[in-house]
Amino acid sequence: MLILTCPAQLQRLEGALRRSLPFSLPVHGAVMNINRGNPGEFEVVVDSWPRFGAVLARRSGEMPADDCYRNTHAAFYRDVGAYRALLETPGCLRWDTAFHVFGLQDGVATVSQAIAGAKGVELEVSEYYTYLHPDPSTMPEPRLYPGVRVGSLSPVHLDLLNETWPYGGNARSRRYLAEVLGRFPQPLPAGRGGQPLCWALTDPFGTGTHGYTLPGHRRRGHMRAVLALAARRAQARGFPTFGHTATGNRPMQRLQEELGHRQLPGLCRFVLHNPGLGRAGP
Repeated sequence: MLILTCPAQLQRLEGALRRSLPFSLPVHGAVMNINRGNPGEFEVVVDSWPRFGAVLARRSGEMPADDCYRNTHAAFYRDVGAYRALLETPGCLRWDTAFHVFGLQDGVATVSQAIAGAKGVELEVSEYYTYLHPDPSTMPEPRLYPGVRVGSLSPVHLDLLNETWPYGGNARSRRYLAEVLGRFPQPLPAGRGGQPLCWALTDPFGTGTHGYTLPGHRRRGHMRAVLALAARRAQARGFPTFGHTATGNRPMQRLQEELGHRQLPGLCRFVLHNPGLGRAGP
């Protein structure tokens, strides 16, 4: 197991992950951010170098044992056996903490299930569709509803985001959202006084996520504008435009398809380890 810190190695890894798209999308996004100032304070772990078989992208440093929000690992592997060996390497993961591992390959879930079964660790697996836009320059120009302008989210909006996020509502989710807002600019349609009407965040993995429109402002094209703005910004920075959508969220799936996103084959699986720890406390 190696933590890559050399800039030349990280640039080489980015190129290798780009050639492995789309299955490497979230790890590739994290490595792109690392190579562009590392605003998320992330690190990359590989099983070996330069001929790696598996890679994890995660927040650097030690996270609180109950913080499954910031303790999230994106995974990609060329060889599922190498991936399992990496996860079983002492010091790679803290199996007594609450943490997520996610990725677009089937082995991300099956390997965790096999190891967790042997260790007696409880798991929860959530499944999402992944949508990728092949060319954001072909997306229609964002059209804002009359009286609405482009604004940005800021820390003053933290409570609103935390309360409306289905997976939030606690102190740990609030800390996570504060980090995302503080480190990654988030454009959005805003009403009078800069009040957010609709938003979709970009996380440290380069993923479009946390989409929400306030109930009184729906069916006005706000989310369409948000997705177009985010796609233009990602393309300008050289990042792929992609996101994960709940399998039951047909309205968001339909909107992305209308804008030209393509649903990737298979599922993205988020595997939460020790969910009881993640739910404990405030």
